Amino acid sequence: MPELPEVETTRRGLALKLEGRRIARIEARRPDLRFPLPRNFAKSIQGRRVEALERRAKYILIRLEGGLVWIIHLGMSGRMVLRSGWPNDIGPHDHVIFATDEGWAATFNDARRFGMMDLVPADRLAEHRLLKGLGPEPLDDAFTPAALAAALKGKKTPMKAALLDQTVVAGLGNIYVCEALFRAGIDPKRLAGGVKPEKLAKLVPAIKAVLREAIKAGGSSLRDYVQSDGELGYFQTRFRVYDHEGDPCQVCGAPIRRIVQSGRSTFYCGHCQK
Repeated sequence: MPELPEVETTRRGLALKLEGRRIARIEARRPDLRFPLPRNFAKSIQGRRVEALERRAKYILIRLEGGLVWIIHLGMSGRMVLRSGWPNDIGPHDHVIFATDEGWAATFNDARRFGMMDLVPADRLAEHRLLKGLGPEPLDDAFTPAALAAALKGKKTPMKAALLDQTVVAGLGNIYVCEALFRAGIDPKRLAGGVKPEKLAKLVPAIKAVLREAIKAGGSSLRDYVQSDGELGYFQTRFRVYDHEGDPCQVCGAPIRRIVQSGRSTFYCGHCQK
């Protein structure tokens, strides 16, 4: 599933061609994705100017003139690809296509259809069922060791699971949690409420650093992910533990371990992470 860096990379790519432009044409080629599309979906969007593209957790938010926000989630295999001109090679998994008055077209492709789109008035965005209750953004200044400590207080879940809880911190996913915990030297099995402040003081900067590095690298091209310009991200070449089961740790040489937590693979070094 595309995680925060992949979503942010996609947002930035789309913003270059969409912000300030008007949606001149849009086609929804099916009535639903993971959920049914809103009633009069295409008609509600066509003709409006794109005021801004933002991101909240793993959601892309397209602010349209008239106080309407277009929410997009890429799901597990969703991607948005830009091209010059309306595509003439539309495939079976190209579900939503739209073009600006400048001629740039964006295609939402989602083979598994776990992605979603919705429309919501801007003044009700914070109360949307998918956004309400989300924790702080990990790259915001408000996400500090003290804020994380307060969110984890009393939690008896493993540290890995706690960081994947979107009410604790928004947007973190499996890959980057594994990488950040390794950098901070924290065992993913350790109970979240018992992690010492000095460890959290290392973890928060580690989370920010790994996310920023991944965004700079264009994300990770695992399975279906590509950037909005069609190019593959390459942060996966910098993974230190993720998908490295049995390989020697880059720090101590011990073999990287893999366990399953809550149905997800966790990769870590049993020697470096305590």
